[in-house]
Parts: sequence; C-alpha cells; structure tokens
Amino acid sequence: MQKYIAMVMIAYSSCWFKYSYSQEVIPLYEHVPNSISSQIKEQSDSSSKRGKVSHVKVPTLSVFLPDPSIRNGTAIIICPGGGYSYLVVNGEGSDIAKELTSNGITAFVLKYRLPDDRIMKDKSIGPLQDAQQAIKIVRERAADWKIDVSKIGIMGFSAGGHLASTLSTHYSKAVIDNPLHTNLRPDFSILVYPVISFQEGILHKGSKKALIGADADTALVNNFSNELQVTSNTPPAFLVACNDDKVVPVQNTIRYFLALHDHGVNAEMHIYEHGGHGFGLHNKTTQDQWIERCYHWMKGNGLL
Repeated sequence: MQKYIAMVMIAYSSCWFKYSYSQEVIPLYEHVPNSISSQIKEQSDSSSKRGKVSHVKVPTLSVFLPDPSIRNGTAIIICPGGGYSYLVVNGEGSDIAKELTSNGITAFVLKYRLPDDRIMKDKSIGPLQDAQQAIKIVRERAADWKIDVSKIGIMGFSAGGHLASTLSTHYSKAVIDNPLHTNLRPDFSILVYPVISFQEGILHKGSKKALIGADADTALVNNFSNELQVTSNTPPAFLVACNDDKVVPVQNTIRYFLALHDHGVNAEMHIYEHGGHGFGLHNKTTQDQWIERCYHWMKGNGLL
C-alpha cells in the first residue's frame, strides 16, 4: 500500500512539474529590429529570489501551458517590472505564470529588451516592439496552443504595467514588421501597481529616464503618458495598486481608470490601504487575494 501511495505521489509530482514550468522558450525575432551591435551581455542575478535580469539583447517568450483537462482557451502575456532597468522574471514573471496555468490559462512571460542607447537605435520603442511582436506570435500561433484569438490579454507589473498599457493604447501603429496585418490589440489588460504616466507629480522618474530620457520634450512625454492615449477602443482593464505605494504613486492607476471610465471602457480597480510596491502575487498586509478578484472579473467578462 505504501509503495502504491509513493507511486501515485511521484506521478502527481511529475504531472505538476510538467504543467507548471515553461515548456518552450521562443526567440521573438530571427533578426532583432532596431538593434545596434554591442559587446554588452545579458546579466542575471541568481542571488535574487524574485529573479533579476538586465541588459536583455535577445528578447524571448517563455510558454507555460496548463493541464489540457482544465485549459480554457484564454492566454495572458506577462510583462515583468523593474523600472525599465531590469526584469523581475520570477516574482513578476514565472511565479505569476504558474498561478495562471493552475486556472487553465495559457501564460507567456515576455523577456523584453530594456531601453538602452548602446543596443538600440531608438530606445523609446524597443520594449513596445517586443510587446507587439509577442502578441503577434501568440495570435498567429494560437491554434498550436489551443488559444481563443479573441481572449488574448496583457498583464504588467510596475514598469511592465507601463509597457502593457502602452501596448493597450498604441496597438494601432505597428512598430514591427507585420506583413499579415495581425491584430496587435490585446483583448484585455491586467495592470498591477503600474507606471502609467510620465506627467510631473505622479511619474516614476526612473522609468521615464530609462525609456525617453529625463529631459524629453512635451510631445514625447504625453505620447507615453498612457492615460492621455485612452480611446473608446482601449481594451478593458483590471487594475490593482496600494494607497501607500511610495515608488509609483497610486494616482497612476486612478488616472488610467478614470480615463477608461470617461471613454466608456469597462474597468475594475482595487486600491488596497497597505501593501506598498512590488508585492507580486501576494500582498502580505491583507488576507484578500487580488488574483482571486481578477479571476472573478475575468469570469464576469466571459474570459474564463
């Protein structure tokens, strides 16, 4: 009997492992656009439990597949944060992907290029190119992964939230080659303590400086202040932030929500009293789980 239990546990563990970790890592491009030859090499901080990767030159998409018995056809591309200076690839990447797959969602972690004049001709569009390429790949290969092409969303944390909201508001102008005219618009977005705006008083200075420069002109600042770019066609959004966030002011989240509201776009916002910034999947100051609220929102919108 004990031998049988042990065999069952091994089988269960093998199945869990199979469907909890990335099955495939896909380079986004055969030839990376907007790039400059450089001796800079990607760096990874193995001492960080949250995972930190910097100097990304070859962007990739890591595929996390759910158990086929619970797969629901919904897909989410995850953009980790890090102030456009590094990527939190575990705490805001693979950890999130594993959670999503446990609920039948096909997840993709985007390792996008970080803006850097030494490796890019135009650093302001580098991350957006990678986000557009990611959704292009997922849509064009949807059948391979049993994905519903009308249920592909984007999720972003902190500066990754800025990238996700940029994709959500700048999808109509392709900054990549798109010969098939594939739809680059996410069907929904999930933004967690996001950077949204580069307007004085609420901006995250590090993200702005990294992406467009500290002294960028007004037109460029406004272009990447995504609350100013919302239209009636902007995808519905689920937003999470904390009132005591000392890194990215909560007004970023609130202004994006209000812009969506003013344009008649469905949105739900949760502002926690405490939790600060960078908590990832679990805000330890509350028993409430934002991801469960997100699932309820997704169900209400026919996404699960």
